[in-house]
Amino acid sequence: MKKEIFVRYERCLGCRSCELACATAHSHSRDFLTAIWEEPAPKKRLFVDRFTAGEINIPMVCRHCTEAYCINACITGVMHRREEGVVTNLGSPQRCVGCWMCVMACPYGVIRPDNKVAIKCDRECLDETGTPACVSACPTKALVYATAEEFDRLRREDYQKQAFPQWTATPAAG
Repeated sequence: MKKEIFVRYERCLGCRSCELACATAHSHSRDFLTAIWEEPAPKKRLFVDRFTAGEINIPMVCRHCTEAYCINACITGVMHRREEGVVTNLGSPQRCVGCWMCVMACPYGVIRPDNKVAIKCDRECLDETGTPACVSACPTKALVYATAEEFDRLRREDYQKQAFPQWTATPAAG
């Protein structure tokens, strides 16, 4: 089962550490202090938006959808899925003609234009443990890199700890 970046919205502080880590990981130097001065400036590939109605921060990152509308919308075929399931336009971004069909097709709004090339989460930011930079940088562990099954189990455990703090939950096997 492939791993994805999941969000525990209730934990997000809106600190934007994930955005900084993402941009730094995609910089030439891969060093925060050096990346600040790079030209062109490194670009983040995720967005933290604050919704005031619910006073909630929403980190948005590419879902690498099974039914990836951005791939279907790409007229040049540069947007594709790698073997491990990551949707990307890396490999030949110079073929991108800047039509922005992928931007219009993405239901999450996480593909953005940059000059003539679309940029999005490409998972080219994995650290030595195989964890994306945004996940490693999150101080509250609001971002989780896991399979859907692992995240589902984690959510159940979180709920159990909140609902029944007097008991220690021991997950059942299976």
